[in-house]
Amino acid sequence: MTPRPPSAFPRLFATAALVQAADQIALAALPVTAVLLLGAGPALVGLLVAAQTAAWLIVSLPAGVVVDRLPAKRVIRIALALGLAGMAAAIAAAELALPWLLAAAVFVASAGTVTFVLVQVGLVPRMVPAAGLPVANARIELARALATAAAPVLVGLLATWLSPAAAYPLAAVLALGALVLGTGLRPADAPPAARPPVLTAIAEGTRFVIRQPLLRAIALCAVFWNFAFIALLAVFVPFALSRLGTDAAGAGLAQGFAGLGMIAGALAAPALLAKLQPRVLLVFGPCVSALAAIAILVAPTFGGIGLAGLAFALIGFGPILWLVMQLTVRQIVTPPELMGRVTATIQVAIYGVRPLGALAGGATAQAFGLDAALGLVAIAFAASALACLASPLARLVALPAPAATAGGL
Repeated sequence: MTPRPPSAFPRLFATAALVQAADQIALAALPVTAVLLLGAGPALVGLLVAAQTAAWLIVSLPAGVVVDRLPAKRVIRIALALGLAGMAAAIAAAELALPWLLAAAVFVASAGTVTFVLVQVGLVPRMVPAAGLPVANARIELARALATAAAPVLVGLLATWLSPAAAYPLAAVLALGALVLGTGLRPADAPPAARPPVLTAIAEGTRFVIRQPLLRAIALCAVFWNFAFIALLAVFVPFALSRLGTDAAGAGLAQGFAGLGMIAGALAAPALLAKLQPRVLLVFGPCVSALAAIAILVAPTFGGIGLAGLAFALIGFGPILWLVMQLTVRQIVTPPELMGRVTATIQVAIYGVRPLGALAGGATAQAFGLDAALGLVAIAFAASALACLASPLARLVALPAPAATAGGL
């Protein structure tokens, strides 16, 4: 009997872990570099962060078309090369103290991350059987959670011990490692697909999300949740300082529990996914977020900053389980030839609503007070939960049937 070839997933997982580590380090390093090396004020820091995050809005939809049209191995190399080029340019920008070059560098690096994530989501179902998708996705999300939690601490230490720009060489090394590993991936080429005009191709992905009941519910749930979460981040620190009797360190520590919750959720995911029906995890994440928002709202009366920290831990724990399960559902019900565009559509919806959440949270706090702003957060989290409860997601007792059989590697 011919031995079965080894799975390519471990190499994809390692590549994804390096990409996420480089991206999170670069994200944490940007404000440190801007303030300590470039002497940037709040306005310039905001513009630089906007340049870094804008790639998720500007690049996602056209990149989704590219992912669905070009061979996966070529897209992987392009994405990882963009990431490395962006990190190298960021090193030069920091050394030369050129804010415009730093803005361009972080945009290019983020564009590489965006494109890699789009192709990664489509490759996992081609490397892992449908039954193994939840565990595979949980492993990737654990790597992301660890990078998210560790990057700010690591960047702070490097800035203190070495240089405010020392994180960018580290990010470049990680990006180079990702490129080396990713170049070794040899996914089988998908069958040739039709190539309509770019705008038509983008519209096809959007229409599929709108018409597919499970995807439509996932998108609605994610939009409301991200609106609520960013609004919460916008108002929590002033709420904690004025209503919870703590200082900036205490407020930051409470928010940091969200990262610990994410890590705990990603670690627990394989066992929970094996024992619980998909609908349980899909409902639990949004519902526990709504309860956590209420807990923060009542924390000045019951529990104080400790209750707020527990609430943030729940906001990290529950939604990462939801994320793993909904990602699995998306991979199963989306035809392979639409995977890039469907992922891009949901991604743009999520990142498009985040600025609205921040503006709404701040404006509500300014006009009606911090309690009203926390009430808005609770309402938006509740809307996310209702979008899930009123949809087929709440009735999903088993993973759905695949939309099509993807080719092997």
